[in-house]
Amino acid sequence: MDLYEYQARDLFEKYEVPVLAGIIADTPEEAKAAAEKLGGVVVVKAQVKTGGRGKAGGVKVAKTPDEAFEAAQAILGLDIKGHVVKRVMVAAGARIAKEFYFSVLLDRANRSYLSLSSVEGGMEIEELAVERPEALARVEVDPLEGITPEKALEIAKAAKFDDELAPKVADVFVKLYNVYKGEDATLVEVNPLIQSEDGDIIALDGKVSLDENAGFRHPEHEELEDKDAADPLEAKAKQHDLNYVKLDGQVGIIGNGAGLVMSTLDVVAYAGENHGGVKPANFLDIGGGASATVMAAGLDVILGDEQVKSVFVNVFGGITSCVAVAEGIVKALEILGDTATKPLVVRLDGNQVEEGRAILAAANHPLVTLAAGMDEGADKAAELANA
Repeated sequence: MDLYEYQARDLFEKYEVPVLAGIIADTPEEAKAAAEKLGGVVVVKAQVKTGGRGKAGGVKVAKTPDEAFEAAQAILGLDIKGHVVKRVMVAAGARIAKEFYFSVLLDRANRSYLSLSSVEGGMEIEELAVERPEALARVEVDPLEGITPEKALEIAKAAKFDDELAPKVADVFVKLYNVYKGEDATLVEVNPLIQSEDGDIIALDGKVSLDENAGFRHPEHEELEDKDAADPLEAKAKQHDLNYVKLDGQVGIIGNGAGLVMSTLDVVAYAGENHGGVKPANFLDIGGGASATVMAAGLDVILGDEQVKSVFVNVFGGITSCVAVAEGIVKALEILGDTATKPLVVRLDGNQVEEGRAILAAANHPLVTLAAGMDEGADKAAELANA
């Protein structure tokens, strides 16, 4: 789960990371009141979960409360890379002397943590990594040891901070790692981390991604979720503990196991090239157990997508036999009743496959077409979606 900047700022403050005061506002009037409360120069910043806000006009400096009103009026409702701004943060201004970059993230490839840091901050870090990779220090962090004061100093030196700055930023690196570890995050990023004209090190902007798999340890994280911004189909799937991601296509996909579902997406996309260019409409992994309730929940989510024209159910029976899967599909269609109106192509393989196919054949549901193989099923589903 990605957090908004103001939520990241609040987490930073909780872990004693130096930040500036910030007040959220949903209207220009609230932004003006916030500027009056903070006093002095403020920065009105769009709260959206994407980068490039400044270039898109989503960050404005306001010297007076009236200017903050005007800035919020211009920013609220702005479309930034498909994200409509519904809230701004009015933050205290800072006199910036230098800008830096720091992040700690999960390095899945190496099964460890990775810190990225640079004495050059403020710009798009992706651009820096490509154009001047030598300016970005990459230091592996042992998950068992974390970022100790000694490790933080090593990171600062690798990023070419001078002897005077290195101890100052190292102290902040440790605190930012405490955020990462304490909140079970997969990313904590500050860009820019600044040195003010007074010499203070301040996290001026923050980006935090939380590991939802660790949600059971952090019930308070549920309050951070923006339910209004969530895709309604993804929200419905989450209620049923389904692994679902909406895509921009016409063939709904249901499979058991992430690997099989990913392969199904590829096969359907390939088959769609011969049928008007139709594409997969979603990723949906129902997991190892395909009970009637789980199958009904999955079908309900997919059939609720207006873009879906057909559904491809591709299941390999392992621990859960094809008999259980077939019975689940039949019962799921009974549960859904008249709400199930789109054709289903079903491919079963694995444990008790013949018995499972026999159950579906005997049910003879008008919406169900049996496919002998994965390629055949994908081609038929794409054909039906294009019909």
